[in-house]
Amino acid sequence: MLDKSKAPECRSAGVPEVVPHSRPWITEADVRAVARVVRSGLLVQGAETAAFEEEVGRSLGLPPGVAVGSGTAALHLALLGIGVGPGDEVILPSYVCVAPLHAVEYVGAKARIADIDPLTFNIDPREVRRRITRRTKAIIVPHLFGLPAELDLLLAHGIPLIEDCAQALGATYRDRPVGSFGSLCTLSFYATKLLATGEGGMILGRDPRMLERLRDLRDYDERRRHRVRYNYKLTDFQAALGRSQLRRFPQMLARRKAIASRYARQLENVSVALPHADGHRAHAYHRFVVRTSGSAPALARRLEALGVRARPPIFRPIHRTLGMEGFPGASDACRHALSLPIYPTLRREEEAAVVRAMQIVFR
Repeated sequence: MLDKSKAPECRSAGVPEVVPHSRPWITEADVRAVARVVRSGLLVQGAETAAFEEEVGRSLGLPPGVAVGSGTAALHLALLGIGVGPGDEVILPSYVCVAPLHAVEYVGAKARIADIDPLTFNIDPREVRRRITRRTKAIIVPHLFGLPAELDLLLAHGIPLIEDCAQALGATYRDRPVGSFGSLCTLSFYATKLLATGEGGMILGRDPRMLERLRDLRDYDERRRHRVRYNYKLTDFQAALGRSQLRRFPQMLARRKAIASRYARQLENVSVALPHADGHRAHAYHRFVVRTSGSAPALARRLEALGVRARPPIFRPIHRTLGMEGFPGASDACRHALSLPIYPTLRREEEAAVVRAMQIVFR
């Protein structure tokens, strides 16, 4: 552990005591958009939500989406939309937050866990192939940290894909937006996501009949024919915040990419592996995740002593949650992956503090 007396080395005037790992970008225009809806008294799912659905869909080259209360709710309804239920199997990666596993369990299906590509942190298409059975009904494909998964290879399996774009809105694969390849796409608008409404999510796809079925499932009230439905609505003031942010979303992405480019240049001589990049995948940089040779939790504590809050990006891989052995890619990522602060409101002096702390810890 480094001596905390060294912490001032990476701080300067204007740098907070600790550079936070995440920080939302809320502008006065955002506040006015939310206040307008709140003052109107029309708070629940209505015209503002419908406009948000249309605008997000248009940004992906898709029909209007189905807005819901969270990314997990989006995954749940997406599985129902594809027809996944008891007796079916769904393939998903181990190295991801637990939300996809919960969604699979909600519908009574069995999760088949696949390992990741250690270079990209994304689900490994070869591992997917090994886990396909006659009961496989869907594959959940998170584009982790903003880097698109290998969609060509995954689509070649011939199994319906649910693209989990919670961390990848704005990323592209072969010059097309991620989310436009699979049978369905899900988004999350949680407070730390690329576009943040506090909570919220959305499902998108090309099949209008499936989208109508999902709209029916998200709200149980005033229905003539009874069936199991859910209270998964998004509020209009959340939608207003989302619409306001969507107007400057290209600027938000550009800031993330600029920070990532400067990090890559300034950390190239630091003993960490930088985020993967290649010619056919455009990274959205929801997270700037480096691979270290040491213990990520211990290194995060050393960085915090120097005024920078970094963290392992995944709390626990799913195979460990389920008490399973193996999965060397996910296990290695759990030990060695470290996420550095990257967000549109990160100031240049804060960037400098991050770089300086990394140089001290990894010198």
